[in-house]
Order: sequence, then structure tokens, then C-alpha cells
Amino acid sequence: MTNSSLSILHQVPEGHVGAYWRGGALLETITNPGFHLKMPFITQFQPIQVTLQTDQVKDIPCGTKGGVMINFEKIEVVNRLHKDSVYETLLNYGVQYDNPWIYDKIHHEINQFCSAHTLQQIDEKMKDALQGDCTRYAPGIEIMSVRITKPTIPTSIKRNFEQMEEERTKVLIAVEKQKVAEKEAETQKKIALTEAEKNAQVSKILMEQKLREKDSAKMQQEIENQMYMAHEKSLTDANFYRVMKEAEANKLKLTPEYLELKFIEAIANNSKIFFGDEVPNMVFDQRLLGNFLHDVARKGKLEV
Repeated sequence: MTNSSLSILHQVPEGHVGAYWRGGALLETITNPGFHLKMPFITQFQPIQVTLQTDQVKDIPCGTKGGVMINFEKIEVVNRLHKDSVYETLLNYGVQYDNPWIYDKIHHEINQFCSAHTLQQIDEKMKDALQGDCTRYAPGIEIMSVRITKPTIPTSIKRNFEQMEEERTKVLIAVEKQKVAEKEAETQKKIALTEAEKNAQVSKILMEQKLREKDSAKMQQEIENQMYMAHEKSLTDANFYRVMKEAEANKLKLTPEYLELKFIEAIANNSKIFFGDEVPNMVFDQRLLGNFLHDVARKGKLEV
């Protein structure tokens, strides 16, 4: 309690509320910042902070799960007492409500965590542990954050941690190098695929060009063949026409007068001539003349 119990007028500073006791009993009256009156000697007054405040817990020994003794130089707990919960909190835990729920709780939780967890896990779970108990037993206290300074570690243990960090850094570097290598490999793969696709397209174009050239050559050969066949057909038709005309002309020549002329010419061309009584019979032998005419007619048909 403050020594303001003798005064009638008192002041509640900004960020605080006024709490009152009469005869040692906490009153439900809670005043806002400003000047207020109270009964001297009978009523005692105490300002209670309801804004953010930082409690510092110092020199906290801790035995880790691995059997290493370390010492936390300082742990800072940022907290706030809600205005609506001032009366209930003071009634249950007094003006020094932060002793059981922050100072003492920090010592307890640090030892609990050190005995069951590794050093890296303590900072992560401290805030949740403090807020969990405050929410359950002192809901007016809100834990905003917990800042734990690096503990004092034995030199040998510290060196081990440094080596672990070095190894961890090496692993991270190796992982990053592997990612870079994988990225480069992926890039090279994409380049190779692009090049293969380009070559395939070029091959396709060349193949299509060759096919078109072959088709063109084939069409040209077909045209030449058709021209040759047309030419040969024309020659054949002309020769056939000539032979037919010659046959028609020969047929027109096969008259008795023309045959008789040819017979006389054949006799005239003979180098031997016989004279005597039988010559006229030979010349005018109808049987001999008939045979001659028959031979001439047969030769004419064969020529056709």
C-alpha cells in the first residue's frame, strides 16, 4: 500500500486505474485516471497499471535434457492487465499479481522445459505456456510476447553448438547448390527439348520438300510417258493408214488388163525365147495364164 492514506485528494495517473482498500478489504470501486477524493486514515489507495508493461526475470538457472547446466541472464515478458479484470485479479492475487503468474511462473516453466526439451525449443514454447495458465487461472492477464536472451553456456557446449551451426550451414549450402544444379539441369533439359523439336521440324520440312520433289519428278515422267505414247500411237496410226491406202491402191490395180500387162512384161523380161510350132500354144495356153493370174492375185493379197 502507498503512504497516501493520510490524504483526502489523490491522483490516478494515465495508463492506470485506482484500486481502494478499506480496513484491509479490497473495495469494488475502480477509478479512472484523474483526481479523486477518499476518506483519510480509513481508505488506502493504489494505482494499478492497465497498459502494456514489461517484467524482467533475471538469472534463471536451467538444466537441459542433455544434462547441461545453463543460465538465462534475462527473460522479458510483455503483458497487460485488462481494466475490466482489475478487481478480480487483485482480489485473488493481490497487487503483486505478476509474481506468481510471471516471475515465479518463468522460473517454473524454464525448468520444466529445460528438463524435457532441447535448448532450441525453449523460446518457442514459453509464451504459449505462460498464456495458457493465465487464461485458465488469471484471465485478466494477457501475455503479449516473451523475449528470452541467449543463455550462458559452458565453453565446451558452446563449441559443440557452433560446430552444429557450422554443419547446419554446410547442409544449407549443399541444399542450395543442389537446387541450383537441379535448376541448371532443368534448364539444359528444356534447351535440349527445344533443340530437338527444332531439328524435328527442320527434318519434317526437308522430308516434305523431298516428297514434293519426287512427286514433281513422277508427274513429269508421267507426262513424258504420255507424250511418248501419244507420239508412238500417232506414228502407228500413220503407218496403218499408209498400209491401208497402199492395200486399197493395190486392190484397184488387180484388173484383167493390168494383170495381162504384167504377164506380157514377165514374158518379155525372160532371157530365153523359143521359136516353133508350139510357141503360140505356149503363149496362149489358158491353163498357164490362169496359174500366172492366180499367183499375181495371191501376192497382192499377201502384200495387203
